Amino acid sequence: MNVGEFTRKVVTGQWPILLVGLIFISAFGLVITGYWRRGALVIGIGVGVAAALRLALADDRAGLLVVRSKGIDFATTATVSAAMLYIAWTIDPLGTS
Repeated sequence: MNVGEFTRKVVTGQWPILLVGLIFISAFGLVITGYWRRGALVIGIGVGVAAALRLALADDRAGLLVVRSKGIDFATTATVSAAMLYIAWTIDPLGTS
């Protein structure tokens, strides 16, 4: 197996966690550039995407998003997403844009 085949196999098998990772990277980019409130909002959205993917995909297709049973995984990620979205929405901006 060469590098191209290995890369293709990893990307096709782990695309859900890679998608969530890309959302997190964009969120951290916002935080680094000073838009920490928007970054926190995007982190909450990313966790929500993880929850939706875990609920929608079968266990063998969800890849590294599978930790426990589907119900527990969805409940915990949805709760964390709701908490992050609430915090990001209501926190005082402290003078940032």
